[in-house]
Amino acid sequence: MTELTELGVKAIRDGVAAGDFTALEVAEAHNAAVAAAGELNAFIVTTPDHALAAAEKVDSDRAAGKALGAMAGVPIGMKDLFATQGVQTTAASHILERFTPEYESTVSQNLWNAGAGMLGKLNLDQFAMGSSNETSYFGNVVSPWRHKDGGNADLAPGGSSGGSSAVVAARIAPAATGTDTGGSIRQPAAFTGICGIKPTYGRCSRWGVVAFASSLDQAGPMARSVEDCAIMLEAMAGFDPKDSTSLDLPVPEWEANLSADLRGKKVGIPREYRMEGTDPEILESWERGKEWLRDAGAEVVDISLPHTKYALPAYYIIAPAEASSNLARYDGVRYGLRELPDGAGLQDMYAATRAEGFGDEVKRRILIGTYVLSAGFYDAYYNQAQRVRTLIARDFEKAWAQCDVILAPTTPTAAFALGDKTDDPLAMYLNDVFAVPASLAGLPAMSVPAMLNGDGLPLGLQLIGKAFDEQGVLNAGLAIQQRAGFDAKPEKWW
Repeated sequence: MTELTELGVKAIRDGVAAGDFTALEVAEAHNAAVAAAGELNAFIVTTPDHALAAAEKVDSDRAAGKALGAMAGVPIGMKDLFATQGVQTTAASHILERFTPEYESTVSQNLWNAGAGMLGKLNLDQFAMGSSNETSYFGNVVSPWRHKDGGNADLAPGGSSGGSSAVVAARIAPAATGTDTGGSIRQPAAFTGICGIKPTYGRCSRWGVVAFASSLDQAGPMARSVEDCAIMLEAMAGFDPKDSTSLDLPVPEWEANLSADLRGKKVGIPREYRMEGTDPEILESWERGKEWLRDAGAEVVDISLPHTKYALPAYYIIAPAEASSNLARYDGVRYGLRELPDGAGLQDMYAATRAEGFGDEVKRRILIGTYVLSAGFYDAYYNQAQRVRTLIARDFEKAWAQCDVILAPTTPTAAFALGDKTDDPLAMYLNDVFAVPASLAGLPAMSVPAMLNGDGLPLGLQLIGKAFDEQGVLNAGLAIQQRAGFDAKPEKWW
C-alpha cells in the first residue's frame, strides 16, 4: 500500500470512507512525519492530540453509519494566523507569544466541521509580512527542496505561508491553510511545487484571522493537486455574518464541476507581465503553459493590463497603511506581550512593548503606513494609491471582454537561498510583482506547478479569473496539471 503520507486530500477522504484504512491510521502517520521534521522549522506548535481526536470521531461516525464530511479523516496544517480555541495563536510575532484565543476562526471551524483534524500551527512571516518566511520571531522555515547539484544551501519556502508550503511539499501534511494579501499563497506554492488558490475577496471569512491589510487579506487552501484545493476550498468558504466583507453567496460545487475541457474558452496573455529581469526559464514555462491550454481547447489571445507597473508601488502604500491601523491594537494592555519598565507611564509601556514585540519588517511597514496616512501626505500617497487600485481593477474588467482567464508567471524567479534578499527590502518586494495585481482587484488566482528548472527547483504558473469564477481558474489549473504531469517531490534530507 502507498504510504499514507503520500496521499492527498481526495485519496485520504475516499480511502477512509471506503474503509481502506482508518482516519486514526492516517493521523498517526502524519503525526510521526511532523515529529520527524523539526529541521524544517515549519511548526510553531504541534497538536497531535487534536489530529487524533478528530480522526477518532470520523472513525466512530463511519462505524455508526453517519454521513462523513468533505474533509473527513484529513489531517491538515493550520497557518498560525488563524485563531484556534485553546491553542496558542501568535502570527509568528513575539508580541502575541503565548496568546491563547477563547474562540475559533470561522475558516478553521468550517474545516473541523467537515471532518479535518489539526496537526499543528504553522510558521509564517511575522503578521504575514514577508516573501521568504525569514521575518518570523520563531526562526525561518527551510524549504524541503535543494539544488540538484548537491548544493545544501537552505532555500526559502516562500512567504508568508512558508510553513504551509513546506509541509505540503515535504509530505508532512496533505494540505494546509494559507492566507494571501499580495501573493502569500501563490508565491510559496510556486517555490515548493504545490498548488494554492486565493479565492475572490470575501469568499472565505476573515473573522478570527489576525489582520494584516483588511481590504486584501483572503484565506485559501494549499495542497498538492487542483482537485484537493477544490475540495478544501469548498469546506473553507461560505457566508459569515461576523465578517462584514463576507460574500453572501452559496458555495459552488467546485469539485463536482471540475473539467479540463477548455473548448470555447479564451486565455489572455498580458503583455505587461513580460518584465525585465524575469528568469528565462520562467518565460519558458509560460510558453509551455500557453501550449498546454491550447491543447485543452482554449484560444490564447494577447491582452493589455496597462497599469500593471503601478501595482507594486500602490500595494506597498495601501497594505502598510492598513497594517499600521490594524496593528495599533497591540499595545500591551489587553493581551500578548507587555513590557513595563520601572516607573514607566502608559506611553512608555506602549513604546517598550512595541519595540520589543514587533520585528524589523513589521516596524518598517508600520512606519511606512503611518507616514502615508499622515496629514501632509494622505492625498499625495494613500488616496493616489487607491485611485491606481481602481485603475488596475478597471484594466481587468476590460480584459474580461476579451478572455475568460489570464495566464501569467507566479513569480519572476525560482526559490532563492535564505539570506539572499534580507538586506534589500525592495528586492524582496519584487517577488510579488506578478501576484499583487490580482490581490488589488480582489480576483481569484491560483498557482499550479509547471516544471523544474535547470537547478531542479519548481516553477509555477498563475491563473487569474473573473470575480466569483473560481471554477474557471480551477478548470484551467486542472488542464495545466494534467498536461504538465508534474510529480516531482523533494528528496528527503531532514
